[in-house]
Amino acid sequence: MKKVIIGCFLLLLSGFAAQAQTESTSDSNTVVIHKDPRIDLLVKKQAQINEYTTRDSRRTAKGYRLLVISTNSRDEAIAAKTKVYTYFPDMKTYMWHQSPYYRVKAGNFKDRKEAEDYRKKLLEYFPKGVFIMNDVVEVKPEKTFDDAEY
Repeated sequence: MKKVIIGCFLLLLSGFAAQAQTESTSDSNTVVIHKDPRIDLLVKKQAQINEYTTRDSRRTAKGYRLLVISTNSRDEAIAAKTKVYTYFPDMKTYMWHQSPYYRVKAGNFKDRKEAEDYRKKLLEYFPKGVFIMNDVVEVKPEKTFDDAEY
């Protein structure tokens, strides 16, 4: 997404520079640049997105995650992660290898009740069991007044 926005920005900027060169006169050293005001909005929005998605803006807290699978097979772990993404696209999944096991955890839950609700939903897709585990989870930073969209 970032690359697309940056690419569009550079394309627009190069188009404006070419237009400015054709409009400059040989008699004077002035250059006229016609800039679309939406470019400033795009730059500002991209800066907000970058700030929000950086690791520095993430916070952690004690919470819960759901252990979806613990297996010796990497393919099974990848299939489980894919299944979680397919049926629960808003839920973040984590896969790691701790020899000889591959484990897949899902979610960032602040309270146990919310984790229990999702556990029941996941049991439909993982009948061998889904377990609630204490973990350190990512917590989205609170929006400040400056971040509010008007």
